[in-house]
Amino acid sequence: MNKYFFIALGLILVILLFNRFKSVLSIDTGKVKEKISGGALVVDVRTPAEYQSGHYPGALNIPVDQLEKRLDEFGQKDKPIIVYCASGGRSGSAKSYLESIGFTDVTNAGGLSNMPK
Repeated sequence: MNKYFFIALGLILVILLFNRFKSVLSIDTGKVKEKISGGALVVDVRTPAEYQSGHYPGALNIPVDQLEKRLDEFGQKDKPIIVYCASGGRSGSAKSYLESIGFTDVTNAGGLSNMPK
């Protein structure tokens, strides 16, 4: 295979990764902080082990693979919800899922390191 194949493959991978994480790149921490101050539910969608190693104060731990079973913990569908994980991938999936079942105010805050101080 020639070098142009690898260059094209690399560009495709960069585009795919950018599309996967573009919502994380546009996080408005001011908006996240404002929603938290206003009473938004903060949900850490990482594993229990990750949560135990450090989490945002007051965050509820509902791993992304348990969302469907624990929907009653989210409350009303119009309540503001902030979701975060380690890098923004799982919280992006959580946001998409919650919106697909009718939650109207879900914000992907990206990773724990993106959460307001």
